[in-house]
Amino acid sequence: MKMNPLVSLRNISKSYGSVRANDKINLDIYPGQILALLGENGAGKSTLMSILAGKSLPDEGEIYYQGQRVFLTSEKDSLALGIGMVYQHFMLIEEMQVWENIALGQEEGFWVRKNKIKEKIKDLIAQYDFTLDVDARVKDLSMGEKQRVEILKLLYQDSKILILDEPTSVLTPQETEKLFAGLRKMAREGRAVIFISHKLEEVLEISDEVAILRKGQIVDRVATRDIASPKELALKMVGREVLLDLKPREIEPKEEVLKLENVWGEKLKNINLSLRRGEILALVGVAGNGQQELVEIITGLKRKYQGKVWLFGEEARLFFDSPKSRDYLAYIPEDRLGMATCPELVLTENFLLTLRHHFQKGPLVDYKGAERDLWSKIEEFKIKTPGTHLKARQLSGGNLQKLVLAREFRREPKLIIAEQPTQGLDIGAMQEVWKLLLKAREKAGILLISGDLGEALSLADRIAVIFAGEIVTTFSSRDGEKVAQIGFFMAGGK
Repeated sequence: MKMNPLVSLRNISKSYGSVRANDKINLDIYPGQILALLGENGAGKSTLMSILAGKSLPDEGEIYYQGQRVFLTSEKDSLALGIGMVYQHFMLIEEMQVWENIALGQEEGFWVRKNKIKEKIKDLIAQYDFTLDVDARVKDLSMGEKQRVEILKLLYQDSKILILDEPTSVLTPQETEKLFAGLRKMAREGRAVIFISHKLEEVLEISDEVAILRKGQIVDRVATRDIASPKELALKMVGREVLLDLKPREIEPKEEVLKLENVWGEKLKNINLSLRRGEILALVGVAGNGQQELVEIITGLKRKYQGKVWLFGEEARLFFDSPKSRDYLAYIPEDRLGMATCPELVLTENFLLTLRHHFQKGPLVDYKGAERDLWSKIEEFKIKTPGTHLKARQLSGGNLQKLVLAREFRREPKLIIAEQPTQGLDIGAMQEVWKLLLKAREKAGILLISGDLGEALSLADRIAVIFAGEIVTTFSSRDGEKVAQIGFFMAGGK
């Protein structure tokens, strides 16, 4: 028999213009429970949790805390009740020390009792078996350590409900295991944990119950033990069967399209890599280990480095000065709403960002022709949009990503740099992006930078592991022995 809920959401509704993000949602959150909140992109998860965390106000509905109605008009109101959220993008002050970030804004009175604060933080670190130096500066921490700081901020003020948004996307397998052990301990202490993730295997491993949102409504809530497999969970989530384990057909690799010889940079150390047309090489590692600098060097965004980069047999600096660079190389950035697209431009204008030369006649651009071409891609890539007049920011994450892929694949590139192409996407949108990448692999070489090991192992022909700016190892994705050690390699083991 369940205890009384810590928090009850009743008939919560929220609209943005004509879009109904939450539609009369009822949800109870119980102490001692890890509740997984699942749903496709645009299902309303973020909106609902932003209301609970005090970042947004509902249009309708009521919130009850321990049976008493409450009004959460700000994050401060939610935190005062013990409701806190750890976001995907951490909100820490990089130049400050760990203890300062945790105590910031939480110490009453004029005097900061530094030693007392640090002792309390050290006790929490020991209690949850975290590994963290309270005197370290945040800028020197790994992504996993920064996440621990965010969690400790909530534990420091004795939060009773912790909301974690995609918490394992920046962790090694070992760090994920440690996080899960900590979350289970928090639940045993009577705290409630809301776990938002698109990694279905992890949801089944860590949660007690799963609540599923679809089109702004809770359509199912089920005990995790009653779900037989990730496949069954995916079916409940998207309402159709989803293929989770793709088996790419073997293709004989063709000519070399990318080669790096002894490349050194600010974070990179003696990088040697090669990629051929017809294969996917996945670069895996925890964020912040040099992936971004490597991508910038390959795509020509950074020209200052040591060593040699060859693109299609041509030295990179010469390649980027030639006209063929406009079509031979495609880049799908991690930041889809910022670098890949312009949020305030309409879809046709975003489509033209890297395709303008295909529709240019002298000084004029054939805008109507581009719009017709975009419509054909909308159909081919199954982009859900009422028209090309929408701004990029109005599309869901999955549909915006498909727009970027449609635009870049329209140029029929021979080398594709795909940086976290499914980050933040639901399993249905992920599957569609995976299929598009596998189709593109037939004509191109793909460098896939991914923090999702399942994705890398499903799609890639070869795996390269990067740690502290160095390629630790490269191996075939069919090498079972090496695959089993991938967490060891991601932590810097050789």
